[in-house]
Amino acid sequence: MSEAKDRELRALQAALAAEHAAVYGYGVVGGKIGEGRRGEARTAYDAHRARRDALVREVKDLGGRPVAAAAGYALPFAVPDAAAAGRLAAELEDRVAGVYSDLVRAAGGERRALAAEALREAAVRAVRWRGESVAFPGLAERAGTAPPSAAPRA
Repeated sequence: MSEAKDRELRALQAALAAEHAAVYGYGVVGGKIGEGRRGEARTAYDAHRARRDALVREVKDLGGRPVAAAAGYALPFAVPDAAAAGRLAAELEDRVAGVYSDLVRAAGGERRALAAEALREAAVRAVRWRGESVAFPGLAERAGTAPPSAAPRA
């Protein structure tokens, strides 16, 4: 496999891992979010499941073995109420945007366009959850946020 294809496969796997974590995280969000935002949480959950499933196919198309979801994920903070659930949703979207930013850099053609669309969607959802935008969505070093990571729970 060429170096470019290997880099693209690694970026796809990172995006897939982030989508697994987002699906898990939105399960938590859905359990704590208020009734008024439950539909928004469900829509985001469905969007991340669809992206996850598409990424599984993309990884296979490049000859890779898709990274599996962890049994559980460590949350970045406690989520005792609806306000914390909204903050978690924004954080999930920021992390997903970060890995799609990496995929935009690593991919070309149609895959790059799809990654850019996924980055845009995550940035828009983050703004909706947070109520404000960041200057460079998906670029942690520019936005002043932590790098995207999903720490599996042991």
